[in-house]
Amino acid sequence: MKNKEITSREENFAAWYTDVIKKADLVDYSSMKGSMIIRPYGFAIWENMQKILDQEFKKLGHENIQMPMFIPESLLNREKEHVEGFAPEVAWVTYGGDEKLEERVCIRPTSETLFCEHYKKIIKSYRDLPKLYNQWCTIVRWEKTTRPFLRSREILWQEGHTMHATKEEAIEETLKMFKVYEDFQKNYLAMPVITGKKTEKEKFAGAEETYTIEAMMYDGVALQNGTSHYFGQGFAKAFGIEYLDKDNKLKTPYQTSWGVSTRMIGGLIMTHSDDNGLVLPPKIAPIKIIIIPIGSSDKLDTKVDELTNRLTQENITFKIDSSNKTPGFKFAEAEVKGYPLRIEIGARDLENDNITLVRRDTLEKVTISADIENIIKNINSLLKAMQEDMYNKALKRRNSMLHSAKDYDEFKQIAASKPGFIKINWCGNVDCENKIKEDTTLKSRCIIENEAVDGPCCVCKKDAKYKVYFGKQY
Repeated sequence: MKNKEITSREENFAAWYTDVIKKADLVDYSSMKGSMIIRPYGFAIWENMQKILDQEFKKLGHENIQMPMFIPESLLNREKEHVEGFAPEVAWVTYGGDEKLEERVCIRPTSETLFCEHYKKIIKSYRDLPKLYNQWCTIVRWEKTTRPFLRSREILWQEGHTMHATKEEAIEETLKMFKVYEDFQKNYLAMPVITGKKTEKEKFAGAEETYTIEAMMYDGVALQNGTSHYFGQGFAKAFGIEYLDKDNKLKTPYQTSWGVSTRMIGGLIMTHSDDNGLVLPPKIAPIKIIIIPIGSSDKLDTKVDELTNRLTQENITFKIDSSNKTPGFKFAEAEVKGYPLRIEIGARDLENDNITLVRRDTLEKVTISADIENIIKNINSLLKAMQEDMYNKALKRRNSMLHSAKDYDEFKQIAASKPGFIKINWCGNVDCENKIKEDTTLKSRCIIENEAVDGPCCVCKKDAKYKVYFGKQY
């Protein structure tokens, strides 16, 4: 039965999204327009993401570091192309206390310039390379239109910044971290993603190449859910970073940058959740089990204690709802919060040695024996099945909204009538890319690598160089 306090996603997707994040108590709004308060439950999801990714980064030799929040204008201006890319979104500090600053200071929109300034001081020899640093921090981008998790003025994220002796090593790092993001989103977030290279027009300001993780939301709109950039030597040359190599010659290192943010939480919601509230993949859910005792008896209390002790031993997170609310209210609340499994333990059912397990993704109920070993076995089995089923369900929906167009009339017809991504042959000319955006509002998502063109450019009919996905974006 649908939750009456949540707008139907088929009726109004934007209102549905807002209702879910509010009812699930993930965020709250503050008096600072465009910024969000991430509530404990929402932050717990981010903490899980942080923990998993941080472990992966450290396995690959990366170290965490903390850079300043403020960047002097003169430092930001050291890399012209980079500054031009961020200029419209930069927030500036002009006063310190009641005194006007001699030089404007920006609140970091990203930290390339800060890292480069630091690297110039600490990289002197080939022995100092590679430098594999990562930062978990907040950035600020003065967005005009905001939406919690998806696009806000203050963003929680991580940004990796590395320096390497050779181009080959830097490109290897770029692609390695790109793969870490892809695997994380598929295996933990149960989100099918499309990966590829950004076009020249859409790549990160200052990068030679940008690789992107493109997720498709339930409504067919794209969410850029992570990027990895190969910078070459552009930033290093702008900052005069050089090292003495083995041949006793000064050389310029090669740089990478890569990052993901709390935008992934928005992606989770818009991929998996439903009209009853939040739905979380078990591997990322802060609380995997909600236990709801019904009625009262010594046998029930003993069973709950026995179960919670065993769940603790198994390292399966849980919560007990022992409030005086009605069972129906508790069930609805558990569904809104998106706990993967609900265990209903009724005093009457225990007389028959039974309990009920309910999957959040399908709301399917199963009655099983109350034997603890049997319960644990079923929990593990269901959590594993849920993780796989949620990915496959999202993959099936995503694939149903992947389209192809051979000519521009067909492209415009699909763009006007069907949600999703449209694959076309493209000549590589930015004029064709701009025309598509002007005519349909669709933007290039990524160049599809390892797929040969099979006809002329969809727009201009000239020889095509690439296969590219276009789509609307958040």
